[in-house]
Amino acid sequence: MKLLVTGGAGFIGSAVVRRAIADGHEVVNLDALTYAACLANLASVADDPRYSFVKADIRDRAALDAALARHRPDAIMHLAAESHVDRSIDGPASFIETNVLGTFHLLEAARAYWQAEGQPEGFRFHHVSTDEVFGSLGAEGQFTEATPYDPRSPYSASKAGSDHLVRAWHETYGLPVVMTNCSNNYGPFHFPEKLVPVVILNALEGQPIPVYGRGENVRDWLYVEDHADALLTVIRRGAPGRSYNIGGENEARNIDLVRMICALLDEARPAPRPREELITFVADRPGHDLRYAIDPSRIATELGWRPSVTLEEGLRRTVAWFLDNEPWWQALRDRAGLGQRLGLSA
Repeated sequence: MKLLVTGGAGFIGSAVVRRAIADGHEVVNLDALTYAACLANLASVADDPRYSFVKADIRDRAALDAALARHRPDAIMHLAAESHVDRSIDGPASFIETNVLGTFHLLEAARAYWQAEGQPEGFRFHHVSTDEVFGSLGAEGQFTEATPYDPRSPYSASKAGSDHLVRAWHETYGLPVVMTNCSNNYGPFHFPEKLVPVVILNALEGQPIPVYGRGENVRDWLYVEDHADALLTVIRRGAPGRSYNIGGENEARNIDLVRMICALLDEARPAPRPREELITFVADRPGHDLRYAIDPSRIATELGWRPSVTLEEGLRRTVAWFLDNEPWWQALRDRAGLGQRLGLSA
């Protein structure tokens, strides 16, 4: 299969590209190389003849048309997105432009390409989204594919808008789409503005580890390589028009996650005092959702996919990767916004 992956130089996108190449697929990586992209994530496949790169923005319809006409993919996997909630609070415009308008332009380019190719039965447009579109849960319950949308941040609202567009293009135009909504990802190559890498790097350097509120917010943690495997399962076997929730089956409070990371670092690289003492509670994020949890029954039952990596094992692998790859994260330190508290402008 020949895949065109948007956002393939990002955290999740690069994991998909590496896994797809390992599985024998051809991959065209279309990425605008914005602040969170990193071509070093793809060093292991950069010279593979099955891999190619196109620098283009999903808001540029002419560039999308040209890429599709030249490479003629069998499927599109759409991962390009602005994704950091804190940044969306400070600057929502780029989230609307990329996540909503960019998805619109990609859908239109995909529809024109699919029609020009004679509407091949096997073509798929795979839209990758988030569980944040469903809003916040209480202490009980899980998100299913039928959960009503209730986004609470500019980021989740922009992703909800893109989800609705994808469904509409399937219902109105017959474009063969599949959709996935995932829980929180973590793992190697995680861009160092998100919780897990922030904790690892601050703890390593003896800096305060910021935890929003009292750390009571609960997330379902999904190892990124498990997620890549799930996405490729859906693109191969998912039914057109169907959506699938992808979770790690690993719920944890933020404070417990932070303490696990500190303990793993203490074990791997002992420090003069326990790194848990660096935990510093800070003002909470505006509109911070309390709990997310995924019911993964559909993808398990229909496609036979389940996560393979527990949270403890995934965090151990992640900590080890960051310890072994200091040049990768040091090279990103000067990028805009890193090391600063964002999302307080509300």
